[in-house]
Amino acid sequence: MSTGPEEQQSSGDDVEFYFADVYLFVSDYLAQMVRRRINGSSATWCPRWWEHPEAGARLSALWLAWEHLRHDSALGMSTWWLHHADPHLRVLMDADLGPFAACSPKGGHTSHPFEPLPVEPHAPDPRTV
Repeated sequence: MSTGPEEQQSSGDDVEFYFADVYLFVSDYLAQMVRRRINGSSATWCPRWWEHPEAGARLSALWLAWEHLRHDSALGMSTWWLHHADPHLRVLMDADLGPFAACSPKGGHTSHPFEPLPVEPHAPDPRTV
């Protein structure tokens, strides 16, 4: 592929990454490749995606899967689209339930629009420890 920066070697590993980090992957590849109607009602996106922990985690997973699967010239990119990009993008861009639901591509980012999932502290039963 020739749609990004020169190949770079990751620090300390023998793995070579095409994109140096998830930010370059999103801006130079994903945002250029994925073109959708993002009207805020059927799909949405936040221009400050990195401000959303779930989005950062999902997009990092997409980037790392892309880096791994790009080496498979037969089925790598098809596998990446079908089993990685499509499911993650459906969740990310869901205008009602996705992490960007309170944001909009034109209106921008809404800081911390949703609370974290409720969690009660776990106290192990001393009889089972």
